[in-house]
Amino acid sequence: MESTTLENRESLILSVENLEVVYNEVILVLRGISLNVSEGEIVALLGANGAGKTTLLRSITGLLDIHRGRITKGSVTFLGQKTNRDDPSKLVRAGLSQVMEGRRIFAELTVEENLRAGAYTVTSRQKISEAHDRVVSLFPVLASRSRSTAGYLSGGEQQMLAIGRALMTSPKLLVLDEPSLGLAPLLVQQIRDIIETVNKQGTSVLLVEQNATMALSIANRGYVLENGRIVREGPSNELLQDDDIKEFVESMNVNVIERPKSLATDESKTEDVVEHFLEEVNTNLFCVVQPTSPLLNLNSILDGIELMEDYDSVISVCKD
Repeated sequence: MESTTLENRESLILSVENLEVVYNEVILVLRGISLNVSEGEIVALLGANGAGKTTLLRSITGLLDIHRGRITKGSVTFLGQKTNRDDPSKLVRAGLSQVMEGRRIFAELTVEENLRAGAYTVTSRQKISEAHDRVVSLFPVLASRSRSTAGYLSGGEQQMLAIGRALMTSPKLLVLDEPSLGLAPLLVQQIRDIIETVNKQGTSVLLVEQNATMALSIANRGYVLENGRIVREGPSNELLQDDDIKEFVESMNVNVIERPKSLATDESKTEDVVEHFLEEVNTNLFCVVQPTSPLLNLNSILDGIELMEDYDSVISVCKD
């Protein structure tokens, strides 16, 4: 039994243990999160908007600081090394790559320039050439459009470019944040097949998705995140058959936001709290009231949020 446990530990690519994260010393977003990704696995992380998925990814990829977030408890371990305080550049060099939600390509650069930018941390020309060959074999359309300006690609092509750019470092772990978001069903199927192929080529994958059916169809295991906590985990085939998970998947089309239990008493920090809170639930602010007090501004904005049933549409409405 002990040897099995040791073997499992040695095969871990990523380990998150009892993680808690706070923004602006005010908003507790993650509450005791634990998950593992082993070598060769695809692991799905499921959850609705505002569940804490993006915050968890920031904790893993070293991007919490720039969003005024801080790990207050627990640890993140990548390839056996604790990475709580590591810079993103160090993690990329160690073998971790992320494809962010919304693609985040360099729109004014060409397709080829985007791919070359993805290999910025790679010093070996041979490795760059091998990674490039791998990418164009996975995405032939990128080869045919190598001189095209990336911003003029279709949404599906931009997603392929974003994944291809992340693969230019030949990562050991690929983190994908909502790769199917906004894509037509046929393109979602293509992205699904590509993720599966990348994994078969030896890259472990942490797949963050709201499209639970797609994610669990290729994942080995899955975790369900709700209100900053893991509420269910297990093999994908079991999760797909679980009645509670089916109900949860159906409910993910309706978002619920709870007012933060603790608001800032320091007015200088309140606007930061508002900014993060709205960002965390993927809110597009169409109208903002401008009262004299930042604290009143916070309450007015929170009171004015209305959620549409469409899972990716969150609209804030100003009240009189």
